[in-house]
Amino acid sequence: MSTEPASRTPTTHTTVTTWTGDGFEPAGSVAAPDPVPGSALRRELRAAHALVYRECLRLLSLRVHTVLIVLEPALYLVALGSGLSALIPSHTVGGDYKTFLFPGMLALTVQAPAMSVGIRLIMDRESGYLRETLMAPVRRSTLLCGHCLGGTLMATAQGCMLLSVSGAVGVPYRPLLFFLLTVGMVLTAFAYTTLTLALAVHIRSVETFNTLLGAVGMPLLFLSGVFFPLTALPQWMTVPAALNPLSYAVDAMRRCIAGQVPGLAAPEGLEWAGRRPPVLLEWGLLAAVGAGALGWAAYRFGRRE
Repeated sequence: MSTEPASRTPTTHTTVTTWTGDGFEPAGSVAAPDPVPGSALRRELRAAHALVYRECLRLLSLRVHTVLIVLEPALYLVALGSGLSALIPSHTVGGDYKTFLFPGMLALTVQAPAMSVGIRLIMDRESGYLRETLMAPVRRSTLLCGHCLGGTLMATAQGCMLLSVSGAVGVPYRPLLFFLLTVGMVLTAFAYTTLTLALAVHIRSVETFNTLLGAVGMPLLFLSGVFFPLTALPQWMTVPAALNPLSYAVDAMRRCIAGQVPGLAAPEGLEWAGRRPPVLLEWGLLAAVGAGALGWAAYRFGRRE
């Protein structure tokens, strides 16, 4: 009587390396079982979750820093909003100037933490932490997505802190309005995070990165209609304003507030061929910009240095 051989678990051989002082050298190989189907996906998800969790711990540990980030736009609302309310006619901004200013301050709140993700990526590269992270058996694109998700989540959380005081500037506490504004902040944070990561994978110095952000950040802020309607800009500046992703973020949130507050009208903003793009299209543009920047950053990040 013949018997069939018992089934065996297929094995692979993994090369073990040791540090010799001049670099990693192979020290032999050990047999390791092939991964269970689905374990590769779980490994990728755990790696992304670890980076998101790292950002959460950073937010909780840097409480003073977090408060200061939220305090700056709050001071803009109190000082600038109150001071210019008596000088700017209500019909030019569709109502009270502080209400007009509020969506821009939400965008400004998520801007700083979203941009800091790129700075941390460069600092991780300089300190050697990034090299240790890249030794994990996961795709590099997964690690970059983890940085992106963590930055988007933390930026949105800080924006929600400012959103909690919306009643002080005439924005009512309505669940639907809060949901719409949160969606706008998520998309704004996502676009900002991916754009800064796309820059960070090309730049090696924190000083250069900070200088570039300072040179680009302020023009983008003033060309977005945060402090005044875009119709007040010269005609030749309408094209740069239309190419600014922040313009669509501010305009979409401003129109969401106007649609939920009786007696409030959204001021004139960006127009395409004489027509304003709908809010869903503006959100779609933010998502497309973020996805395109993330794809490019993942491609560059995935190339071996």
